[in-house]
Amino acid sequence: MVSKWVHRADGQRLDRVDWADRPRGNPQPSNRTSQRVVRRILQVRQWLRRYSPLGEYGAPAIRAQLCAQEFTPLPSLSTIGRTLLRHGQVQGPRRRQPPPPPGWYLPALLHARAELDAFDVVEGLVIRHGPAVDVLNGISLYGSLAVSWPHTSVKTSAVLRWLSAHWQRFGCPHYVQFDNDTRFQGTHRHPDCLGRVVHLCLCLGVVPVFAPPRETGFQAKIESYNDLWQQKVWHRWRHHSVAALARRSDQFVAAHRTKHAARIEAAPARLAFPTSIPLHPSQPQIIFLRRTDERGRLRLLHRTIPVDPHWLHRLVRAELDVLSGQVQCYALRRRQPDYQLLLRTAKLDVNIAPWQRPEA
Repeated sequence: MVSKWVHRADGQRLDRVDWADRPRGNPQPSNRTSQRVVRRILQVRQWLRRYSPLGEYGAPAIRAQLCAQEFTPLPSLSTIGRTLLRHGQVQGPRRRQPPPPPGWYLPALLHARAELDAFDVVEGLVIRHGPAVDVLNGISLYGSLAVSWPHTSVKTSAVLRWLSAHWQRFGCPHYVQFDNDTRFQGTHRHPDCLGRVVHLCLCLGVVPVFAPPRETGFQAKIESYNDLWQQKVWHRWRHHSVAALARRSDQFVAAHRTKHAARIEAAPARLAFPTSIPLHPSQPQIIFLRRTDERGRLRLLHRTIPVDPHWLHRLVRAELDVLSGQVQCYALRRRQPDYQLLLRTAKLDVNIAPWQRPEA
């Protein structure tokens, strides 16, 4: 014991020696990440943030880049994550309650028997000293097959043309989901009226799905892609024209598809695109996701449908058959995705504008 304190003093005056207790063992852990590895992790993160075509610079992207550079020793994902956390590179709270499974509100999507494409328009983008820009973004639910079309103005005619071209190249999904924008659903001035995009989907055998207004979660996939596109394309670069923005967007979309190539390949098989688009619907179903009011009623296309007086302020899936005019209303619960009880059957006749006027 005396030799221990003599060694601690190391020839110093007794009033200058630190006599505080110290933990046993090596003061520096033997498995601590070296400063060389830490510096390389931070350098690769900064390089990816500036020059990566995909614009991703998280732990998986950093490890993939280090692996491509044949850097040794190759740190694990957890080591990279802890390094970024210690140096203040990542932050954000964790979700306490897990979200429902993807596509929980449609039985075919819940069991991964079908694919869904979601589309949305990003508005309010203005090029400095240039025109305003709208962007029609789309992404599939299981395959994450992304597409983006920047344009000065996204109109219904452009949506019809772009959807046809996209589905002709990759195949049609079983479902396509929109918000209640007039470019997708049609005019809101007349009751029981739907637009040309709905008719095109029905003619191609694709079921249109309209998300509920002012609801979170249903549009999470496309909203996440909207935010990703704005971060990695719009805010990341300075664009001098719509053509330059389109080129940057095409590079990002190509890199995004390359990254998700395995998911695209493993996604549910898509429907074949017909050699010529028919002028009459090949399937009659349209789906509306809505929430009932304080009396258990459903507001659908300016019509009120009584659903269930005990199902108040709850989610409902309304399946409309445009040929028979029959509406079937099913109960939806996020915490019980398999609970989809038929609540009510009603009648609702609708008028759909043709996607293309038949020749005289």
